Amino acid sequence: MALSDNDLRDVDQELLEYLLEGRVTPVYARERMNDEERRDVTSTYLGQRLQRLEEHGHVRNLYDTGLYELVSDPRDNDSN
Repeated sequence: MALSDNDLRDVDQELLEYLLEGRVTPVYARERMNDEERRDVTSTYLGQRLQRLEEHGHVRNLYDTGLYELVSDPRDNDSN
């Protein structure tokens, strides 16, 4: 079941922006968020958010390595 825009947290939105640019890991996303002074979160938390996106079919964990790529942007599925 796809997520809608209303189901996404702010951190999910930021992860999706990074994924539109290319593949990400939780550590990469954490470092980039810190560098851009967006938020202070752990890579564990970001990994959980990426796993949630994966559960709904929006991202793929390549070879179970923690390297994620975008499959479908849930914001495109919003019918509101």
